[in-house]
Amino acid sequence: MKIRVMEITDYEKVYALWMSCKNMGFNNLDDSKEGIEKFLKRNPDTSFVAVEDDAVVGIVLAGHDGRRGYIYHMSVAEDYRKQGIGTQLMSHCEAALKREGINKAALLVFNRNEAGNAFWEKQGFTVREDVAYRNKALAEIVRIDT
Repeated sequence: MKIRVMEITDYEKVYALWMSCKNMGFNNLDDSKEGIEKFLKRNPDTSFVAVEDDAVVGIVLAGHDGRRGYIYHMSVAEDYRKQGIGTQLMSHCEAALKREGINKAALLVFNRNEAGNAFWEKQGFTVREDVAYRNKALAEIVRIDT
């Protein structure tokens, strides 16, 4: 297995992996090929794929705004879980964010995603009880929950 920076040519395989993972949330705009291409142009060195043979078996989509790092999506194919792939992806991601001068990273995970929450806790991400997450759609967005 090889871990490398994600490229837009990985999109179809990455999207198929995302759709195979339960308890995640996507949308038709930000997670479209065009949306991901825009994201990768802005953050070219912080998202990684794990590839075995010609298959994408893991992905971490991450970037930053110059101040904070954000983990947007992390997925590992079900048959490849519990092998350290997610931890390796995060190691690459955290190192890339540090190289860009980022000192703190954040993420969102659905409460119902027990496996995801357990993984993030093992990675050292803590739950903040003192904040409320809020958002506002600026365009008509269709949610895609897996």
